[in-house]
Order: sequence, then C-alpha cells, then structure tokens
Amino acid sequence: MKLEIITPEKKMFEGEVDAVRFPGIDGSFQVLRGHAPIISALSEGKIKVDLSNDDTDFDDFSGSIEPDSTNSRVVRLSIKGGVMEVQNDKIIVLAD
Repeated sequence: MKLEIITPEKKMFEGEVDAVRFPGIDGSFQVLRGHAPIISALSEGKIKVDLSNDDTDFDDFSGSIEPDSTNSRVVRLSIKGGVMEVQNDKIIVLAD
C-alpha cells in the first residue's frame, strides 16, 4: 500500500507501508491493505506508520520522522490536523 503525507511546505513522507494509524477527529483509526475507500478529517497527533520493510531511506524527510526505538519498521510523524483519503490501496494525507 502506498502512503503520501504532504504539508504546505513539503512532502513529509512517501513510501510503501503495511498499516497506518491516524489521529481521527473522533478517535484513532487504522488503515490496512484492501481498506474500503474513505475520506476523514484528522486532529492533532501522531501518525504511526508500519513500513513494508526496514530499509526505507529517510534522507529526504529528515527531522519530520521519529523512528520507534523498539521496532525499525515503525515510524511516527506529528501533525497538527488535516485530511486523509484512501482509495485503491493508496493513502494521501494533506496535513498541517
């Protein structure tokens, strides 16, 4: 599944993922491969990304990604809010 996280300033992340947990307006929710199409508003919080592999290169995204200290395939990205859309195993996040 492909994930893109975009802010007005830059692209925060782009890559292949297995799962993503979002801070939704009504609570957190997770998206897995094959998820039905959805559009949702996001609140301030952290997006948890389960990477498809642990050799993803983050050089272009330095400073905006927090690696998990216990799992090299998990990273977190802080957002102030935004919207996300899932369609055909592609997730696009427009974040503040």
